[in-house]
Amino acid sequence: MKLFFSAGEPSGDAHAAALIEKIREYAPETEFVGFGGPGMEKAGCRLLVDMTKLAIMWVFQAITNYFKFRGFLEQAKQYFMTEKVDAVILVDYPGFNWHVAKAAKERGIPVYYFMPPQVWSWAQWRVKKMRRFVDGVLCPLPFEMRWFEEHGCECTYIGHPFFEEIRRKKSDPAFLESFYESYGDGPVLTILPGSRNQEVKANLDEMILAVEYVRSVCPNIRPAIAAFSTMHAEYIQERLKELGLTIPIFVGRTTELIRAAECCIAVSGSVSLELLACNKPTVVYYRVGSLPLFIQRLFRRTRYITLVNLLAVDREYDAETGRTPVFYEKSMSVIPAEPSPADRDRMLFPEFLTAKDRSKDAAAYLIHWLSDPAKLARQKRRLAELLRTADRIDSPLDRAARVLVDAIR
Repeated sequence: MKLFFSAGEPSGDAHAAALIEKIREYAPETEFVGFGGPGMEKAGCRLLVDMTKLAIMWVFQAITNYFKFRGFLEQAKQYFMTEKVDAVILVDYPGFNWHVAKAAKERGIPVYYFMPPQVWSWAQWRVKKMRRFVDGVLCPLPFEMRWFEEHGCECTYIGHPFFEEIRRKKSDPAFLESFYESYGDGPVLTILPGSRNQEVKANLDEMILAVEYVRSVCPNIRPAIAAFSTMHAEYIQERLKELGLTIPIFVGRTTELIRAAECCIAVSGSVSLELLACNKPTVVYYRVGSLPLFIQRLFRRTRYITLVNLLAVDREYDAETGRTPVFYEKSMSVIPAEPSPADRDRMLFPEFLTAKDRSKDAAAYLIHWLSDPAKLARQKRRLAELLRTADRIDSPLDRAARVLVDAIR
């Protein structure tokens, strides 16, 4: 059996790598090939292109890299024409993966979406492509499965593999011991500026500024920055030097720094699920330009951008209406441009999607938790309650592998 994988971002590469390892348990003769990153390659997938080096966001970056992606698509088409592929498995990254799906369907190759794009959140009309080009959707979130079913897609709920991956992750005790010895006593405040270049550049300065506000009120905190790559660490170090600040930076130590933290400030993304699983009160900060902020309002249909907040909404019960609130909206007009202070206070992870400096507002939540142990404990209880309902599937990867292998065979 030969499976063609297509993943385009670091998180997708990690999910695909874990699924490849699990599929091999059920079908050890399987050959894996496609687009992905170092995690997939380590798991035994022959890469045609390392797509994680081109993880991009927004329309402008897509346009400037158009001819590169066009070339990658031609590689896929040529491969589908010359090799017998039993199925194509897509992992998020919809802008490019829709084209891969279409090319596969033109050759009669079945297509499955593992970790599907959040079409329920952004530009919902794209579900038509899901119906046309995808034979089965493996849904990690319960509300996501309901939405896809309502829109005529074949789907299976598997649970979120991130929770399983986090359970399997092990911290390095030697690193943590060295960290605590080197940086003294006091609560750790971990800064998570993202895995994409543009995320780091857009958010770093204001996240650091928020931490400096916190440090002015809580001088005993120990901030630490989790850098995704050496390149990011070098950029962060240069910015800290220009700002005249000293904050330790660590590469490849995201798990350890999350687990060591009292609380965190992070960009929006799948890391929010790791933060939930580790019970870490977190402020989500995401700075974009004025034009992208305006454009996303035209297409976004969810009140929140953070998965943890969407999961929390999905489990709430409205006593007045006697029903669970819908996590998405059909009309743009009912989604506020900015959450009210009361709405943000209700969020499990207070979030800031903004085109202006909101570092002081973000810092206020961190100060709120760090200066009052009772408030911090209450926030952790809220997170623990959500995790108990969200992490109910023992092995999402096992379920996904069995579904795929059975369907393809």
